[in-house]
Amino acid sequence: MILKGLRNLAGAAALLGACVASPALAANGGDEALLGAFDAYRAGDPIKLAKHAKKLDGHLLTPWLDYWRLSLRLEDAPRTEVREFLSKYADAYVAERLRGEWLRMLGRRAEWAEFEREAAAYGGEDELEVRCYDWARRLEQGDDSAFAEANVIWAEPRELPEGCARLADTMVTRGRISITDIWKRVRILFEAGQITAAKTTLGYLKKDESPDERALAEAARRPKRFLQGLPAGLERRATREVAVLAVVRYAREDPETAAELLLGKLGERLPEREARYLWGRVAIEGARQHHPDALAWYARAGDTSLDDEQLAWKARAALRAGEWRSVRAAIDRMSPEERHIPTWTYWYGRSLAAAGEEANARAHYLRIAAAPEFYGLLASEELGQVSVQPRDSYSPSEEELDAAKRDPGLARALELTRLGLRNEGAREWQFAIRFYDDPRLLAAAELASRAEVYDRAIHTADRTVHLHNFALRYPVPYRDLFGEYAKTHGLDEAWVLGLVRQESRFISEARSSAGAAGLMQVMPRTARYIASRTGMRNYRAKSVTELQTNVQLGTSYLKLVLDQLGHPVLASAAYNAGPGRAKRWRDPERSLEGAIYAETIPFGETRRYVKKVMANSVFYSQLMHAEPKPLKQRLGTIPPRGVAASQDDE
Repeated sequence: MILKGLRNLAGAAALLGACVASPALAANGGDEALLGAFDAYRAGDPIKLAKHAKKLDGHLLTPWLDYWRLSLRLEDAPRTEVREFLSKYADAYVAERLRGEWLRMLGRRAEWAEFEREAAAYGGEDELEVRCYDWARRLEQGDDSAFAEANVIWAEPRELPEGCARLADTMVTRGRISITDIWKRVRILFEAGQITAAKTTLGYLKKDESPDERALAEAARRPKRFLQGLPAGLERRATREVAVLAVVRYAREDPETAAELLLGKLGERLPEREARYLWGRVAIEGARQHHPDALAWYARAGDTSLDDEQLAWKARAALRAGEWRSVRAAIDRMSPEERHIPTWTYWYGRSLAAAGEEANARAHYLRIAAAPEFYGLLASEELGQVSVQPRDSYSPSEEELDAAKRDPGLARALELTRLGLRNEGAREWQFAIRFYDDPRLLAAAELASRAEVYDRAIHTADRTVHLHNFALRYPVPYRDLFGEYAKTHGLDEAWVLGLVRQESRFISEARSSAGAAGLMQVMPRTARYIASRTGMRNYRAKSVTELQTNVQLGTSYLKLVLDQLGHPVLASAAYNAGPGRAKRWRDPERSLEGAIYAETIPFGETRRYVKKVMANSVFYSQLMHAEPKPLKQRLGTIPPRGVAASQDDE
């Protein structure tokens, strides 16, 4: 039977029962009371919270109840009470969470002695705002060296939190921020589409230095119209800067026309520095849209300062064009941190190999060949190795597992997860394992796996450095179900599992902000379409999260896009971003390596998704003892848009 391999909640409940201080509470409405207390906390209702808490004496989640109660009245809480809470729960996540709230409150009040005392013990949640208050403290105490450190906030591509906004006010007031710095930040915000934050930043300019508000609004909302009626007075800085911002916005919509503007009268009227900056923006937007002139536009940017993101897209444009020298040149200009990540280590090795420097190429592959991820696999294959999965797998002993069960942080995390408070459970879990060594990590991963909390099991097993257990990293729950439907649709089971691992981490009740639901994260509209197309009887919207229904819908859709597109890499991209985009991202004229197609996907989320799905499929194939198919073979070749793809290209 299809459902033979399905697990139910009984096993998880039994495991959690051993961790809960008062199991009888559940039978007496403890779950209802706890969830009621949580809802009261979110609603800011201390009276209802106290009413529910009375029913939960001795509950495993008492630290959370105490946190909710104190957090609601933190503004008026005596300092001694806060200190007592932080001391009592010093080893629990709730202390870290409350300390962050307390530090922000102390910062707003400028109570620097208490702030300094607590900041020394803070681990860093919402770290930027706390750091801003710490810089403000140092400035008030006469330590002007804080100015140099605080400059990092000026490059934040978002609205600054309250503590950082106040610090920025101080920096401007004390003359540490110039007009050029203000416009530089505005450009960063326009590049990120943060127009409201940009307007806030422009508020630091004096009235005679500020741009016309209507012109700025038009540059942000209708850049094409603004540029068509470009004002004459570009000599005035504010007017010129608004024109620059309009091109930044327009390049996102239409880099080709923006390039034409720069080649025409606009480019002639701008100082060389601004023109080169804009060519850098046009170039990155062109590279994202796979425009054939992107590299030429990068050349016009010259030696202007390109950031790592711009250089990454220059390298990607060069990959699609097959210009290996340009790939190498772009990577050479990246920061050391970016240049040495697996992505660019691999492609630098490939660029060396293309130039005939095989020994140097191998040296680059060797740096990442042991990494169990997309580029680690590809580097291993370049070295003639098929697998990076370790031969020896570490299985935690029963003693180690018992120790994990006794960890109160893990127990609270599992209980929160059981109650549906997944975000709180994940944070509690993350805090509990923050200092674990490999054996303890794998014991915790095994504990989570037995409780069917697969996302925590995967996350925890992924963290090990020397000892590994790939069965915990790549679990196979509901094996009969996935196997049956993969066979029904003629799909590679390892690929299906790799996709599900990336979609939901095997959490059947997972829901995305966009509305995707279940193990295979099926969108409501897709579910209705597939149910109608396949003649699914008695389909109802609420049944989309049911295990069998969800897998049936998800695998049916995966089969559909695979048949439409003819290649698992394209189908993976389509599953995440839609078939239309997956088709459009192919080159119009030439074939692409599957790895190059994946690396040049414009959407960061989809790019990471496709690479992880395809790497996952390799590991699942190995774990299931199937015939090993190297990643490069799975990626194959992606034909041009005008040519039908085929799975034979693998």
